[in-house]
Amino acid sequence: MSENNNIQTALQMIEADINTDESLSLLNELSGSLNHITGNSGESSFSVNDMEDEKSIFVIARSGSKAAGCGAIRRIDDSTGELKRMYAKEQGLGVGTSILNFLENKALEFGYSRLICETRKINAGACSFYIRNGFHIIPNYGKYQGRDEAVCFEIRIR
Repeated sequence: MSENNNIQTALQMIEADINTDESLSLLNELSGSLNHITGNSGESSFSVNDMEDEKSIFVIARSGSKAAGCGAIRRIDDSTGELKRMYAKEQGLGVGTSILNFLENKALEFGYSRLICETRKINAGACSFYIRNGFHIIPNYGKYQGRDEAVCFEIRIR
């Protein structure tokens, strides 16, 4: 078994309170990383209040006792969830894919038939991650309409 598979099988997904020190630390790391890559932290596109909805979730991926990454879904409407704050502390280990798979399963439990998300075009790693995982580019939605630096994605889930 490869090291990548060892990491993936060792990961545990934990539904987490977004206001804990651990959650906030992960979100701050993500904001710093996004600011470095894109020049924008992305913080203005996410509200912790979104996680209060019963069909929203924030999850932390743990490898043993260490946080390895995080991700969230917020409700857009009864059929659509939006991926938010996807983050893997280390790239190339399958953490992001594990988080995404977990969130896709939660989206199905919530009754969503699709997930959407946005990232910056300059964030090539995120763009290729979503394409590799079955997402396709869609017209920019919501606050991203008319913003040339943004690219939006969608995946239909069953």
